[in-house]
Amino acid sequence: MTSKLLTEAIGTFVLVLTIGLARVQEGVPSPLAVGVALMAVVYAGGHISGAHYNPAVTIAIWIRGAIPTREVVPYVVAQSLGALVAAFFVYKFNGFPLHIEPGEGVSAWKAVTGEAIMTFVLAWVILNVAFTKGTAGNDYFGIAIGGTVMGGAFALGEITGAAFNPAVGLMTAIFEPLVGYDPSPLAWIYAIGPVLGGLGAAVVYKASQPAEAQSA
Repeated sequence: MTSKLLTEAIGTFVLVLTIGLARVQEGVPSPLAVGVALMAVVYAGGHISGAHYNPAVTIAIWIRGAIPTREVVPYVVAQSLGALVAAFFVYKFNGFPLHIEPGEGVSAWKAVTGEAIMTFVLAWVILNVAFTKGTAGNDYFGIAIGGTVMGGAFALGEITGAAFNPAVGLMTAIFEPLVGYDPSPLAWIYAIGPVLGGLGAAVVYKASQPAEAQSA
């Protein structure tokens, strides 16, 4: 269990650190950097913890039945701690914290809908490429997962802020007041939207896949 939690913390740390640092680099497409980093840590940790790195994904996988109930809260705590440590290093490197919020003029309703839809897609892809009998043992799961986040960030970055993950959007907002900055008043969308998306993906997956296909 310890190795699983450490892997989840490290993977989430790498994800949040990459998001925070890539955003301020001129000439670097941030979504590309984030997608590649996520792909790498998914391959690195998939065989240990399942490489969730996202509380919404953990919830989806739990509903799928691929993680026991007793591990859900520890996974989320590990992911949250990894995100907070990464937020600290982003602040130290950049001189200001990672601040995620919807684009200018984007309503809360539009932002939470976008976060829910893209997290739905992400969790649905993960369930199908990494937790299904028909795709068990494949070599492309990391590419599929990293590519999904990269595509989502390119598509929705200017609209929702492209978190798709409570550890990314909510935990960094919780860190901001610790160093004297004001978080976005819409930070709650990065909890509600992704969790709804993860729940929806799990329900659709279970309804669309026969029971024998889910037994990977």
